[in-house]
Amino acid sequence: MFSNYFIPHGHCYLWKPGLVGLHILSDGLIAVAYFLIPTTLIYIVKKRQDVPFDWVFMLFGSFIVCCGITHIMEIWTLWHPNYWFSGFLKGITALISLSTAAVLVELIPKILAIPSPDQLAVANVALQNEIGERKQAQEALSELMLELEKRVMERTIALESTNELLLQENRDRFLAENSLRHSEAKLLERTQQLEETLQQLKGAQTQLVQTEKMSSLGQMVAGVAHEINNPVNFIYGNLIPAQEYIKDILALIKAYQVYYPTPAPEIADKIHTIELDFILEDLQKLFGSIKIGAERIREIVKSLRSFSRLDEAEMKKVNIHEGLDSTLMILQHRLKEQTNRPPIQVIKEYGELPLLECYAGQLNQVFMNIFSNAIDALEQMAQQGESPQGYWENNFSEHFPYTYCDLLTIRIRTLLVDGKWVQIHIADNGTGIDYDAIAKIYDPFFTTKPIGAGTGLGLAISYQIIQAHEGYLRCTSEVGRGTEFIIEIPWQSQLSQCDCHLPHKQVVMNELG
Repeated sequence: MFSNYFIPHGHCYLWKPGLVGLHILSDGLIAVAYFLIPTTLIYIVKKRQDVPFDWVFMLFGSFIVCCGITHIMEIWTLWHPNYWFSGFLKGITALISLSTAAVLVELIPKILAIPSPDQLAVANVALQNEIGERKQAQEALSELMLELEKRVMERTIALESTNELLLQENRDRFLAENSLRHSEAKLLERTQQLEETLQQLKGAQTQLVQTEKMSSLGQMVAGVAHEINNPVNFIYGNLIPAQEYIKDILALIKAYQVYYPTPAPEIADKIHTIELDFILEDLQKLFGSIKIGAERIREIVKSLRSFSRLDEAEMKKVNIHEGLDSTLMILQHRLKEQTNRPPIQVIKEYGELPLLECYAGQLNQVFMNIFSNAIDALEQMAQQGESPQGYWENNFSEHFPYTYCDLLTIRIRTLLVDGKWVQIHIADNGTGIDYDAIAKIYDPFFTTKPIGAGTGLGLAISYQIIQAHEGYLRCTSEVGRGTEFIIEIPWQSQLSQCDCHLPHKQVVMNELG
């Protein structure tokens, strides 16, 4: 680091003015260029905020600046023999250069993964086509609604005409009593037809709204799961080789410590500064934490994909417990502790079930509606400052022998009945539903929630879905004690053995005893 032990580099050039001037001019111009290049890069990054990986430009600029400093040192050592200091600067330049090269190699897949303008243009065209198709579908639906309204209006006019005829016939009652009775019968029949048409229209409208809603939700969930899955797999797949590389490097460091127990003062200071012993101990824990986090994200992605089930529009055999767990995973943010209530406990009593033949996506929709209503009831109880009583204390003691009076709780129980029926019990110890409201909970647009908090479509759609599975949906509840919904579906449905997709049949309900 001192100049007393060496001679200036200019002696090697015999202090010839031409040769010394040539080196000074060349090194100076190179240093100026090396200082101007990173300045230009920094200016570009500051002006273009949308440039990806802008920190790489900063790292590359640092490497170029260090190269420029080495050329300045070449001029300096012509008169001042500070060769150790010059070599130290070159070592720093070498480290920054290697780091820059390694980072650039690592960024190659990410840079190549950036979509090109042509790819974005193709995606934009596909999106425009999809928007056009949806607009056409909406226009067709509007035309259908207009046609239905026209038919209702025509039938209304016909009814008004019939009423006028009845008034005229009433004046001649004694002359045409038989004709009057016949007309009354026809009027009653037409009124019933209108009522049935209106109910069918409401049902179709309800099904269309909810189907579109769940279809959009499923597409969004599947898209998010797909986008998250790729980078997570990239991280998870590189954890093991990265951990092995670190182990090899740590083994090399330990070997150096064995064969070189007394390092140079600079190395000893560096070891003390970075706390090498703590790094060696904590590095494996760090990789363990990263691995646990990556596995957790993979489980969440798996649950999202299981919930969406966009590729399972037909009846298939599925594990019903996976559908329950994926739905709970979607609602996990609502089950956690909130500012106005404690966390909601979920207790699972899963039985041994065979694979259930069903429409998995539609059943997930039923689970979502029932779980959401249970969470709403528990939150309402917490906001009212009431303590949960545990609905199963008296009614379900055979199946739920434990008491959870002081916790907001949702209990799930599954079992196979008579080897033919799969039963799913979902109970909560929330506010409960009164006797009069239970008879209406499956009616479209009926809700017990405050205005703006519910649409009244969830249970109506759920009831129709369970009907389509040739099953039963029952509800038992008591105000202040909680609510239980029982879903009962045949283990092997007859739907898969016929050409029909949605059977039309009436389902007998045992709503509350």
